Amino acid sequence: MPAPISVVIPTLHARDGLRKSLPPLVEGVAEGLIHSVVFADGGSNDGVNDIAEETGAEVVVTKPGRGTQLRAGIEAAKGDWILVLHADTVLPPQWTDHISRALNAPDRAHVFRLSFDVAGFAPSFVAGWANLRTRFFGLPYGDQGILLTKSLYQQVGGYQDIPLMEDVALAKALKGRITLLDATVVTSAERYLRDGWFRRGARNIGLLLRYKLGADPKALANRYRSPAKKP
Repeated sequence: MPAPISVVIPTLHARDGLRKSLPPLVEGVAEGLIHSVVFADGGSNDGVNDIAEETGAEVVVTKPGRGTQLRAGIEAAKGDWILVLHADTVLPPQWTDHISRALNAPDRAHVFRLSFDVAGFAPSFVAGWANLRTRFFGLPYGDQGILLTKSLYQQVGGYQDIPLMEDVALAKALKGRITLLDATVVTSAERYLRDGWFRRGARNIGLLLRYKLGADPKALANRYRSPAKKP
């Protein structure tokens, strides 16, 4: 069977993250699951193109904004399945076992459980809430990774051309068709360490509520990227 999966990674000055997230993909190549890797790049100047050349990844350059980048990257992807992976999210060992089983359910999208690259009560609490939110409300975030067929992606309208909440909008379109895999990715805790775990968590919830109430995603993106103000 031809390798069915194109891995699409949105990148913007993401060299350090890619150095960690790309090696686990070798397992997928060895198992014959990965067809190609596409960097959907928003204008990096930190050597992302050099990494693409080293690894054989394709680079699609577009204006910055995750929704815009992912739309372009997935449009260029040739695999029947798409695995969207953030540049700072690392797949676990034996991830291919879980993905291989997921390929038997092409009518659903599949996401990983979340964990962070630091230990402690706060990261465990935030990750636990994310996993509960996914299981009971069908609302994963992009740093959990998402696997789905390109046809299902197109059927629900794909990623919206917005700089933030593109993952929430896609999850809404996929309502009732999201499966939480029994495998856990590790993602960067950088923003939480910078802003504080509960301050960043409260801000994320606030941004989500404002988005659902109709706020402009561009304004929310600016707010998301700026450091949280400390009391």
